[in-house]
Amino acid sequence: MPLPDFSTPDTGSDGAASSAEIDSLTTSRVDANQLATAALEPNGEPPGPSRKPMLSERASFWAAAAVLILAFVANAAASPLYRVYQAQFRFSATTLTLLFAVYVFALLATLLVLGSLSDYLGRRPVVLAGLVAGAAGCGLFLIAHDVGVLYAARALQGVSAGLITGAASAALLDLRPNGGFAPLVSSMGPTGGQALGAIGAGALAQCAVAPTRLVWWLLLGGFILGLLPVLAMPEPGTTRRGALSSLRPHVSVPRQARGTFAAAVPALVGVWALVGSYASLGPSLAAQLLHSKNLLWGGVLIFLLAGLGAAALAVLADKDPSSVMLVGCVALIAGALVTFASIETRTPAVLFVGTAVAGLGFGPAFLGAYRSTVALAPPGDRAGLITAIYIVSYLALSIPAVIGGIATSHYGLHDTALVYSVVVAALVAVALGLLIRRLPRKAPQHQ
Repeated sequence: MPLPDFSTPDTGSDGAASSAEIDSLTTSRVDANQLATAALEPNGEPPGPSRKPMLSERASFWAAAAVLILAFVANAAASPLYRVYQAQFRFSATTLTLLFAVYVFALLATLLVLGSLSDYLGRRPVVLAGLVAGAAGCGLFLIAHDVGVLYAARALQGVSAGLITGAASAALLDLRPNGGFAPLVSSMGPTGGQALGAIGAGALAQCAVAPTRLVWWLLLGGFILGLLPVLAMPEPGTTRRGALSSLRPHVSVPRQARGTFAAAVPALVGVWALVGSYASLGPSLAAQLLHSKNLLWGGVLIFLLAGLGAAALAVLADKDPSSVMLVGCVALIAGALVTFASIETRTPAVLFVGTAVAGLGFGPAFLGAYRSTVALAPPGDRAGLITAIYIVSYLALSIPAVIGGIATSHYGLHDTALVYSVVVAALVAVALGLLIRRLPRKAPQHQ
């Protein structure tokens, strides 16, 4: 699951002005540059030879949004199918979580190295490259005959999502620079795409023919069709020299933001460790508690987490970051504890309740941590700080999931999930305590 884009146009209030991220964790010009160089106003060479675009700016905006959603629909489509591949290729829970982690590592590497490339080459070429990588990933899934091909397919999905996230999100802001609608779409697109991909793939795998084929044929068609509107749209950005220099990642935590960043780290780790566990082992846990082989339940579980997370982002996007983080942390702790109770009592209905509560918490918790930290960075240091946030978040999304897979192979899914829930709740509780300590206190009033 990707990090949502939480950037907004510059208002001078939270400093995140000017993507995810949320990145949902997400996407303004700063977010397009967030994992490489600081945002700059386009001042370079004009785009290539003039051509008459076939799409209006309005149609181009929605085409870019659809491509952004498509990239994360494809990513989430793999989650309900992990159990099918596990039975087909007879691999362990450790391998299952490594398949998830390969995607995350490829996505992170692409964002770190190529995250700002569209500021130099233009948005369209980078989005087109992302669509081609996504189509290639679907093709590998269609011909997969062993785990090695699955690893390659997941890596291509990560590259695709990394290329599309930065370029399409920046294109949205280029096409609609005023107001908060473009950042809202770029924030909800990845998370909403995850929800749609999980529920759609689960339904197709359960109810349609060829569970490991049909969904990839449909997504392959989507990526190929997605090339057409991108080719037909006007170039939203500009081109300029310096593409090679943009490939060097810039990571920094400015002094003004170090205390807040340190206090936010437990929340970042807890939030994305929970998301990673749901995206990798969640469908297996649902199947175990329900005593059912129905693949749709795994999709429903991820749909609840991601869908309610996206809804919470939409509602709380303009609220005070510290208050949003406070509410999110409380909901996330409650969701983790309810999930623990469902696993301990082996009550599947309670598992879905806990997932829903956690979903309402994970988006706001990350949104608040992201914005409250980025707000303290000077504009020139903001991109490096966003990079640091993304690194912590993506590593938390992948590494704990792999550890959970290893533990599952040795101690079983039931016991691993219990410990995992407690650890997540403890991490977020630490973040909540640090946040409360840092909140401004009202001075006592004397009569």
